[in-house]
Amino acid sequence: MVAALCFLSTAAELSVPSANPSATPAPIESMSIGGAAIKVEIEAGDLRLPRIRIFDWIRRSACAITEYYGGFPVRIVNVKVVPISEGKGVLFGRTVRVDQTLVIGVGLSGLATDSNLLDDWVMTHEMVHLAFPSVLDQHHWIEEGIATYVEPIARAQIGDLPPETVWRELVDGLPKGLPAAGDGGLDHTHTWGRTYWGGALFCLMADVDIRRRTHNRYGLQDALRGILGAGGNMEHDWPLTRALKAGDDATGVPALMELYDRMKATPITPNLPALWHQLGIRASGNSVVFDQGAPLASVVSSIMAKRSDPGPACVQVGAHPGSAADSMSVLEIEDAF
Repeated sequence: MVAALCFLSTAAELSVPSANPSATPAPIESMSIGGAAIKVEIEAGDLRLPRIRIFDWIRRSACAITEYYGGFPVRIVNVKVVPISEGKGVLFGRTVRVDQTLVIGVGLSGLATDSNLLDDWVMTHEMVHLAFPSVLDQHHWIEEGIATYVEPIARAQIGDLPPETVWRELVDGLPKGLPAAGDGGLDHTHTWGRTYWGGALFCLMADVDIRRRTHNRYGLQDALRGILGAGGNMEHDWPLTRALKAGDDATGVPALMELYDRMKATPITPNLPALWHQLGIRASGNSVVFDQGAPLASVVSSIMAKRSDPGPACVQVGAHPGSAADSMSVLEIEDAF
């Protein structure tokens, strides 16, 4: 995963520059996915790609979110695509709530190609933000951590990303979320690494712990669906503990609240090499291989498993059949920590 400007901002910070401020407003077209109306506005500007390719990119991202959460997390969202004359690919993304209107703004290079959009993670990352309530700024790590962790998994569940790529990104990225000298807990250290990758590390630890404690019956995906099912989306302001409690209620184990109590004020450094060994994740060149005999091999398989049908508007893209993660058998889970 490459670095980009992906902010969950206040309304005042949403200042996506218009390619031509004096131009006639762009037409708004709507697509229906996962029970939601996604209203798309592509501003005037020079784009190499035809509009249908841009709509397909947005659709794929919405389908990944619908698959992971069992439905799109909000009823209506506005997506504003702004052509930018410089750069390559997707340049930035911001998701905000303006009064009661949810807006995803993205900057797209005029030179963007089909390959750029097929490889893009920004749109899916921004849509994940819609599926969690707005919390205080000190908890921004949970918003960005969930988006960093869920985005590649959701894309893999619809066949848009190989499982090996998901886990290679985690192997490479999660060390960036470990506390440095002088750091505090997640609520007290707001560096880029601790916010994005420290939050993602919280998510992986929670996912493994929930699956261990429920004998792989439930995972973080169930907890996040439970939060959403309780009304916890970006349309609402919640205390973080309310959201975590709703997630724990959905899985029947207090994993989220207990992990938050451990990590909120104390810099926790888990043994990542030991965790990869337990999960059966073996780095190999620019990829990974899956050890099906590892104690927690079934956790990897369960995390990646397709859970639902996102609907007729979603056609599977780029499936990767026959990977090791697809064929792992369910094993009883042992403690990873």
